[in-house]
Amino acid sequence: MCGDKWITTHGAVIELWRLESGSDSWQNLSSVLGIGTTRGGSAFVEDKAGNLWIGTGSDANDTALIRYRDGQFKIFTQAEYPLLSGWMRDLFVDDKGRLWIADTITGVLRLDDVNADQLDFKRYTPAEGLSSINVSCVTEDEFGRIYVGTGRGLDRLNPETGQVENFTIADALPNSDVQIAYRDRKNNLWFGTVNGLARFKPEPERRREPPNALITGLRVSGIAQPISILGEREIPTLELDSDQRQVTVDFIGLGTNLGERLKYEYRLQESDWTPTTERTVNFANLAAGDYQFAVRAETADRIYSQPATLSFKIAVPVWQRSWFVASVLLLTALAIYLFYKNRLARLLQMERMRTRIATDLHDDIGANLTRISLLSEVAKQKSENGNGNLLTSIADIARESVASMNDIVWAISPDHDSLLDLTRRMRRHAEEVFALRDVDLEFNAPTADADLKLSVGVRRDVLLIFKEAVNNAAKYSDCSRVEIDFCVDNTILFLQIKDNGKGFEIDSENDGQGLRSMTRRARALGGNLRIDSRVEEGTVIEFEMSLLKNRSESRL
Repeated sequence: MCGDKWITTHGAVIELWRLESGSDSWQNLSSVLGIGTTRGGSAFVEDKAGNLWIGTGSDANDTALIRYRDGQFKIFTQAEYPLLSGWMRDLFVDDKGRLWIADTITGVLRLDDVNADQLDFKRYTPAEGLSSINVSCVTEDEFGRIYVGTGRGLDRLNPETGQVENFTIADALPNSDVQIAYRDRKNNLWFGTVNGLARFKPEPERRREPPNALITGLRVSGIAQPISILGEREIPTLELDSDQRQVTVDFIGLGTNLGERLKYEYRLQESDWTPTTERTVNFANLAAGDYQFAVRAETADRIYSQPATLSFKIAVPVWQRSWFVASVLLLTALAIYLFYKNRLARLLQMERMRTRIATDLHDDIGANLTRISLLSEVAKQKSENGNGNLLTSIADIARESVASMNDIVWAISPDHDSLLDLTRRMRRHAEEVFALRDVDLEFNAPTADADLKLSVGVRRDVLLIFKEAVNNAAKYSDCSRVEIDFCVDNTILFLQIKDNGKGFEIDSENDGQGLRSMTRRARALGGNLRIDSRVEEGTVIEFEMSLLKNRSESRL
């Protein structure tokens, strides 16, 4: 191919021509190479192996890379190699024989094996550090570094390390749109832009020092924290309260060259590095836990600084701490236990009440019915003698049975659970008993705490103690006056029944069933029963109990 001339045309006619050395005849290769309305030639280069490469371009997805070797063309199409797209603005072969392709859509492509039948490209894009993916030209300096002209400046690529440096008008380029690159025989590099030509004399690679990254400010929930005015590379662990969940960090990077432009990346914990153009990062609504923030500076040729770090710990809210959860569980379990215990106590109380009612029914009503049965048999046997006293006794016992039944029903009814209801019941019974016997009655009842609630057991036992004392005074004392004092002082219920009757000798061994029943009921209520009686001096019966227990039972 030495001495051959290759020409491509654009505009109204898109063609590719070849003039062989020693021939005066031009050969049109357009149809052979698919050059025409959808594909146009754009660049030529010959590699060190003698292959001629023809770059093309297309706006209709018909781009192709063409290789001419040993008198034959091989066309590598976009359909086979999707990276071959857009327009190949420049082809360049470096000192190592690698082919570089400057493309307007895919960036820069590098082909290491130029003789392979299957092409394997290495691609460079902004992800690898280029200023733009729209590349116009490629060249190389004497030190093996590749220069890439883009619409946003000039990039210098080190193929061995992958580091990329960016140059713009701030570095004396006439314009950031670099369209042509060329290296002369004196190793000067020339770059053509829309605003003029720039010459650059490369120097050997110098060892680059990495930049420094420093934390210059820290705010927790908007409150500034003490930081050195010179910045800090590492901040020890901060202990934050559970409500301090917003952290703002300011940072800066210091390059080793004057005016060097740096980029930044940061991360929280072990997450991926996040690039940023800002020099402040804000974290809001952080959960409780241990955190480490790191930020690093990056140069244009991708040299990274050592990360500047900040460690902090946000305390767990009180309601999430183990001791609090354990306390809540313990209190919950205790509440359940107390509820169960109180419920069980209530059930046991009801069961005892049923047992006592059944016992009373058996003792009182059962005994009276037995007496009625026996007296009926005797009355039947003596009916011929006209014995009317037995029938009178049967009637009295029947009335007593009805009265006992009424007392039990009254005590059980929830409609009569107040102190006032008990007072009325006691007054009515006393007036009925003493009025028949012409006995003067003075009944002093409580005026305060009339709405005080009393349990079933208290109402029933207090009433029965009272009735037993009143009945004894009416039947056996031959009294003409009775004084009854019934009152509540704070939490103490007090009952006194005093008569001016004949009295009796107190002998525990010979106490009647009534006195023993009163004593038993007073003891069941947790109260005290005192009986003071002297012959011909009357009798005083006093009962006293605490209502605290009764109130707690009433709430069950």
